[in-house]
Amino acid sequence: MFSRRGHRLRPLTPSALALAAVLAAQAATPASASVSRPVRSFSSTTPHLDAIQQTLHQVSPGLEGSAWQRTSGNNLDTTAGDPTGWLLQTPGCWGDATCSQRPGTQRLLAKTTENIAHATRTVDVSTLAPFPDGPFEDAIVTGLKAAAEAGSTLQVRILVGAAPIAHATVLPSAYRDELVRKLGRAAARITLNVASMTTAKTALSWNHSKLLVVDGRSVITGGINSWTGDYINTAHPVTDVDLALVGPAASSAGAYLDTLWTWTCRNTGIFSAAWFASSNGAACQPTLEKDRNPTPAPPAGDVPVIAIGGLGVGIKDVDPTSTYRPLPPLATDSRCGPITLHDNTNQDRDYETVNPEESALRALIASATSHIEISQQDLNGLCPPLPRYDIRLYDLLAAKLAAGVKVRIVVSTPDSGGSFGSGYSNMKSLTEITDLLRNRLTAITAHASSANAAMCQNLQLAPLRAAADPTWADGHSYALHTKLVSVDSSAFYIGSKNLYPVWLQDFGYIVEAPAAASQLDAVLLTPQWQYSQAAATVDYKRGICSA
Repeated sequence: MFSRRGHRLRPLTPSALALAAVLAAQAATPASASVSRPVRSFSSTTPHLDAIQQTLHQVSPGLEGSAWQRTSGNNLDTTAGDPTGWLLQTPGCWGDATCSQRPGTQRLLAKTTENIAHATRTVDVSTLAPFPDGPFEDAIVTGLKAAAEAGSTLQVRILVGAAPIAHATVLPSAYRDELVRKLGRAAARITLNVASMTTAKTALSWNHSKLLVVDGRSVITGGINSWTGDYINTAHPVTDVDLALVGPAASSAGAYLDTLWTWTCRNTGIFSAAWFASSNGAACQPTLEKDRNPTPAPPAGDVPVIAIGGLGVGIKDVDPTSTYRPLPPLATDSRCGPITLHDNTNQDRDYETVNPEESALRALIASATSHIEISQQDLNGLCPPLPRYDIRLYDLLAAKLAAGVKVRIVVSTPDSGGSFGSGYSNMKSLTEITDLLRNRLTAITAHASSANAAMCQNLQLAPLRAAADPTWADGHSYALHTKLVSVDSSAFYIGSKNLYPVWLQDFGYIVEAPAAASQLDAVLLTPQWQYSQAAATVDYKRGICSA
């Protein structure tokens, strides 16, 4: 029997388990005032995607094809001789605190150049400001030169999200000039659209997606920012992950970028919310993907995928076709004082209808029946001014724990830092997570002892460790920036969307493919826990429950 603070824990009662199951179902399925749209099942072997699709058809049916889309016929884009080459993790030096060799980072840069070099029509880049620099920029330029030298004439868009004040000096015109200079003679064959955008200053909303889409046929996406200082030219690189994919889901990413660019092109100007620059006298191209890649990418494999994005605040106010009726918030501790922003995460139904990724991630977690692995920067937001946490997410995790589902959570080391605007932890201590989970579990089980039992018997929680050493060799703590959720060794999400409250434009993929999930576990989740477990505050396998 596990114990905490000297108290014997009471096992969960059947009634508590039943209540947990009900709450999990409520968290997974939006309540509706009308008949739900029927689910089009692609395969009886995709229960996770089917459940997520059902949720999306209720929450955001009008955004299907622009912010989310389910496709079949995809393939994870591997490299020759390496079946796990689709998983692009940085730095990829598990077990080496000096991180002297960074095979993951080198693979990412090489894949970036390779994809762009094969471009024949379009290259779409989306990231968080500042613009790609150092080796990240070099990888883009080298690929563009190779494509131009092969005879291609390219249309290229580069979009960054800009935080107010922090990114006031991130100028598209300066970056355009820099690219033109580095491209040299190839610039004559490459037309650039470069922009930065902030969709809502008062709601702290801007582009946060990280995408490289080539010809609407290949895509790289995930959490990795193209910042040399945080990822490459440092002895304490950020741990992060992207995935590479080919097939129709790449066209879904292109449609999402057209959505962002349509808003951007409509809001450009000296004193506007978006700044724009181009080369070769080009106008802003809001629908580049639709215009230049009108036919969806052909099938490349048999992997089913849901492309899932969000529009943050400012692009679209509501999906008027939504039948979604959210449950009322069940907590009052998500605020951190009198000076806070409007709580879009927990108290705004319209916001939710134009940010389907949030409902999709909760539905993915709700679909788990045996185990959940979460690798995230944080579960808690920067509070104030943002809400402390996603109430329904915590209720869902609590219900899963109460029902006996095993949950593993690895987050960034509390108080780990980064460049301005890129701090890698919102928390001071992991007890901020366990305290909230315990509170939500107590609400479910009605007994503090049962809440402790559920957590201690089913949870694993640790800060990131990338090696046996407690810090990188230079003494800096390990920073984690992955946005990853995996369930039941079958389905997983990799993208740019955080699980803590934040209202940005984000994008990612939910993949249901047990073989790929097994590879993800082998090359990322297993080594991550191998080293992180030494710092675990809760680990049901070893009887640790000190949080």
